[in-house]
Amino acid sequence: MRVALDEARLAAKDGDVPVGAVLVRDGLILGRDHNRIERTHDPTAHAEMLAIRAASAMVGYERLTGTTLYVTLEPCTMCAGAIVLARIDRLVFGAHDPKAGACGSLMDIVRDTRLNHRVEVTVGVLADECAALLREFFKGVRASQLP
Repeated sequence: MRVALDEARLAAKDGDVPVGAVLVRDGLILGRDHNRIERTHDPTAHAEMLAIRAASAMVGYERLTGTTLYVTLEPCTMCAGAIVLARIDRLVFGAHDPKAGACGSLMDIVRDTRLNHRVEVTVGVLADECAALLREFFKGVRASQLP
């Protein structure tokens, strides 16, 4: 999760929402990235999606069984769907996202029994640090919007 937090800090430096993701198998980082939505003008450039893409390219296969995805913020519906489709075994996230979280907050895509794959989820790892990074970022955004 510390590596994911490092990635999240890079996103904040680029003016993006500070979310970082790291995909690991057997202690080896297969993919890591941070939100790049603002810089790329791509609404799908979420940290999780980019880390999954990097890992799939590294292993040469779209199925990422045996992996754990560490993310600083609870994944949204798009990312939760990608986690299921990639067959990631475990998700570890820091802060809940009560407005857009799809791994327990608004819905629970990764553990939906109607789907053909379910993900083990661990919640709250370094949650305070993950949430503080987000709070500080949005505090700065709000301050810059004041007249």
